[in-house]
Amino acid sequence: MKKRFSLMLAGMAALALAAGCKDEAPKTAPAPEPAAQQQPAAQPAASPGKSGKVVETMNSGGYTYVKVDTGSEQFWAAAPEFVVQVGDPVAVPEGMPMVDYHSKTLDRTFDMVYFVPAVMVGGAAPAAAAPAGMGSDMQMPEGHPPINGSAGGQAQVDLSGIAKAEGGQTVAEVFAGKGDLSGKEITLRGKVVKFSPEIMGKNWIHIQDGTGGEGTNDLTVTTSAVAKVGDTVLVTGKLTTDKDFGYGYKYDIILEDAQVNIE
Repeated sequence: MKKRFSLMLAGMAALALAAGCKDEAPKTAPAPEPAAQQQPAAQPAASPGKSGKVVETMNSGGYTYVKVDTGSEQFWAAAPEFVVQVGDPVAVPEGMPMVDYHSKTLDRTFDMVYFVPAVMVGGAAPAAAAPAGMGSDMQMPEGHPPINGSAGGQAQVDLSGIAKAEGGQTVAEVFAGKGDLSGKEITLRGKVVKFSPEIMGKNWIHIQDGTGGEGTNDLTVTTSAVAKVGDTVLVTGKLTTDKDFGYGYKYDIILEDAQVNIE
């Protein structure tokens, strides 16, 4: 009897040991993390507009950059050049977030910077202006300050005597025929009335040739080429209509990644 009882205890001990080993097994082969935890981080949404004090500021490429401390967080914003000092209270409206934005003129990469049309300093609104290089046909997000007309920030350039490009269009003809020209490569000749470098990785040029009226006389062009105000240029590129860069930034018409030859 005692022998049978000892054998039963030994058997129970063996079962308990086996069960213990089974419970330890997951430690050597951990279960994979839930798929939801492996998903990439969501893209940033547009800033809702915030207020705070400037803790750092600098100017570059026609823009003023400000680092703003709200008391609970800090963020960078950039607007067409304006006067501001460290310690000034500012209000920054909704803007377009640019992740890992590199400024060549500053030789600096920002983890995140919001591009906005204007920044209110000390409770006084500055003269509103569209972001450098971005035309008056650009529709700003709801709640933004009003922006100037197409001539805002542009130099007075003599547009007389500009010959139409052979086989090409005038600025007015591009606007008038945008429905048929959309998605097609076009060529036109004009003069540079505004040049803004290194915005969203591109140079922005405004071209006029003396044709068209208010709202149809100025064509926005993005390019890697460099030009200066007053240059006569021959521009070739694909026409894009109803261009939406996101966050409320929309163009009725724009010539993207164009070839620009200075004549």
